[in-house]
Amino acid sequence: MKIAVTYDNGNIFQHFGRTESFKVYEVENNQVISSEVIGSNGVGHGALAGLLAEQKVDVLICGGIGGGAQAALAEAGVELCSGAEGDTDQAVEAYLKGELVSTGANCDHHHGEGHSCGDHEEGHSCGGGCGSSCGGGCGAQPTLTGRNVGKTCRTHYKGTFNDGTQFDSSYDRGEPLEFVCGAGQMIPGFDAAVADMEVGQIVDVHLMPEEAYGMPDPNAVFTAQIAQLPGSEEAQVGQQVYLTNQYGQPFPVKVVAKEETTITFDANHEMAGKELNFRIELVEVK
Repeated sequence: MKIAVTYDNGNIFQHFGRTESFKVYEVENNQVISSEVIGSNGVGHGALAGLLAEQKVDVLICGGIGGGAQAALAEAGVELCSGAEGDTDQAVEAYLKGELVSTGANCDHHHGEGHSCGDHEEGHSCGGGCGSSCGGGCGAQPTLTGRNVGKTCRTHYKGTFNDGTQFDSSYDRGEPLEFVCGAGQMIPGFDAAVADMEVGQIVDVHLMPEEAYGMPDPNAVFTAQIAQLPGSEEAQVGQQVYLTNQYGQPFPVKVVAKEETTITFDANHEMAGKELNFRIELVEVK
């Protein structure tokens, strides 16, 4: 088993998409037997997720992380424990003891001063990045029941809106999506649909917003002073960028308005308030 931690001078680096190094731990019988620091070899969700997959990493421990990165990691088959802080060695010890709790991709919407603003392109993914993303070792307790809960599932899926427009498809990518059922890596309705499926079975589900990305939160739309957000002077209306919350965790927002001295962001997920339809095929259960 291999555990990777975003690394900066002995501590957990707080911005997954910008990490320059990972500390990778080799674990046998729940004990660390070796570790090494490796370079990230590039910045961006796809590059970093691909690097971890190439290194045969099973678990990533990190600080702040967004939904797009969660999706990339889920597709790479890497379990995620996010929201961690402090010494990397201690975090790994806590994980192995089942004491490390993942916060997932989150934002508490308490937006004070000291944010930073960075450009960030993020593609849509149906699953990973919906709520907390934590596998069995992070202390999360499954809330679902079913034969597949707690197991690694590989599914093909196609997602459409009510008018038939397709917004995502694993078939188009040619690779099933892998995730731990009931671990919070998927939106609730997707998890619930897979929980008791049989391998080879195909189901069609219609999800209300509460079962998907939730309803839009008016409190997630907020205005800030451009002078207080380095980099925001270059942002354009309609662009998606990253801000950091008071805990230093990055989260994606969309620029919805910009005046001479102020800029307004919407931190709601782009799919918030939407009814979604999925055709799901369970390919494998590990």
